[in-house]
Amino acid sequence: MKQLMLGNKALARGLYEGGCSIVSSYPGTPSTEVTEEAVKFEEIYCEWAPNEKVALETAFGASLAGKRSFCGMKHVGLNVAADPLFTCSYTGVNGGLIICVADDPAMHSSQNEQDSRHYAIAAKVPMLEPADSAEACEFAKAAYEISEEFDTPVIIRMCTRIAHSQSIVDTKERVCPPTKPYEKNVRKYVMTPANAIARHPFVEERTARLAEFANTSSLNRVEKGSEPIGIITSSTSYQYVKEIFCDHVSILKLGMVNPLPEKLLLDFAKGKELLLVVEELDPVIETYCKSLGLSVHGKDVLPMTGEFSQNLLAEKLSKAFPKLAELIGTIPSGRKLDEEIPGRPPVMCAGCPHRGLFYTLSKNKCTVLGDIGCYTLGAAAPLSSIDMTLCMGASVSAIHGFNKALGEESEKRTVAVIGDSTFMHSGMTGLANIAYNQSNSTVIILDNSITGMTGHQQNPTTGYNIKGDPAGKIDLESLCRAMGIRRVTVVDPYDLDACDRAVKEELAATEPSVIISRRPCALLKYVKHKPALVVDQDKCVGCRACMKLGCPAISIRGKKAMIDATQCVGCGVCSKLCRPGALGEVTK
Repeated sequence: MKQLMLGNKALARGLYEGGCSIVSSYPGTPSTEVTEEAVKFEEIYCEWAPNEKVALETAFGASLAGKRSFCGMKHVGLNVAADPLFTCSYTGVNGGLIICVADDPAMHSSQNEQDSRHYAIAAKVPMLEPADSAEACEFAKAAYEISEEFDTPVIIRMCTRIAHSQSIVDTKERVCPPTKPYEKNVRKYVMTPANAIARHPFVEERTARLAEFANTSSLNRVEKGSEPIGIITSSTSYQYVKEIFCDHVSILKLGMVNPLPEKLLLDFAKGKELLLVVEELDPVIETYCKSLGLSVHGKDVLPMTGEFSQNLLAEKLSKAFPKLAELIGTIPSGRKLDEEIPGRPPVMCAGCPHRGLFYTLSKNKCTVLGDIGCYTLGAAAPLSSIDMTLCMGASVSAIHGFNKALGEESEKRTVAVIGDSTFMHSGMTGLANIAYNQSNSTVIILDNSITGMTGHQQNPTTGYNIKGDPAGKIDLESLCRAMGIRRVTVVDPYDLDACDRAVKEELAATEPSVIISRRPCALLKYVKHKPALVVDQDKCVGCRACMKLGCPAISIRGKKAMIDATQCVGCGVCSKLCRPGALGEVTK
């Protein structure tokens, strides 16, 4: 039947229809929903892995056993999974293996804007790039066929707009091929130097065969137009091109972006008075076209950064090429209010357990090395209590180097903060380095009992698996002690006095230490909140001490504090800052 689906849901449907049996992923926007949708199919075993490297290695193991498998991640997650990616390109597969990477042009929820097509080129593996939900579903099934026919992992590259937009998908029945028997093959799967040297020529030969396949595959198609103008494009850019040009120009729509189809590109270029490449981020297709001797325009008129849109393409192409201006239809410019709308920067939620801890760090004027998670919002005013955020796990590794470089000068005022899920992802190795090489560093694990930023996924510290069923639970205190940290303290971040004591004591200590700031995320369904606090207007002196927390439930009206009862969860942290005692619970 035909259904309206998100791109990510459609990709999960394609995994189901294509006979996928094993899914191992790490959540990361905009890829997360693929695995969250796949788990709804009882025929597919799904799990959240501690990180992307483990996820890919797990999926490879399932492929080795003869099952079709999948792992999903966002673009920066592919950095973590790069080690197994490059080598499983050499080993090839047994059962089909799909790696989904979701790029994030414009960095809606990411720390960089990298273009994952470079990984496919560098690792010499095929990459497919759907342009809508229907293709996301069909490309998943095609990827399994390609994976097994060419003995290779296959990358499917999504982007934010394809992952999170909806279009029609014509669903079909599941076709699950028989499990491929596992046969021991040391030369294929044991990548010692001698065996790897022998596998490299296979990779080059495979790439050549895939390039020939790309020339004739239905994944790439030509749509002829009425004008001698050609546009080469893929993914969401294809949708923008179609919307502004309709059938006026010829389009080479690429669904397979590595390897690129040399003959198809050369044939498409023949007779074209103007040839354009429209692609977001880096000029990957454009550079390849120029290497073939084609005269193309692309990044000379279109931006290298951010997302494209219909309006952006119409504006840029019309200015650069007057003839195109005649062909471009009227693009709705949208509507907006005449009034200036105030900005709404992201903030930590009312009742967020991280707020009290960050207030304490700010009050103590600590240098704070941060990490990836919703707690990165601690960098925003008024808390302004994070100095650095680099990548997953970097806070713990960086504080070791920071303190080794500056010594006692920084040891007494510098901390690292990292979430529970991020600590399991890649913080443990940094803590092992601190314990082993003995820097006097204080690491704070912000344990909110969930993976918060990507939408409340479970992790190895929560005691529940992807379906919410009881699972193995890692004890953070015992783990830190087992890693060689003798000083481990647990505090409730709603208790500002306890937080202040713990921070002061651990910074004063002359050995490595860990503080675990533990309280569940305020948005978890099982967390019961207290009634909203109220402001005694007679006691409020307008000192604004409560505003230092940056809680969205608190505002100032007429020089007096006000609390929005629809947001306040009654955590009481603000009341501990109010010397006049104006903030409190409702009295009967």
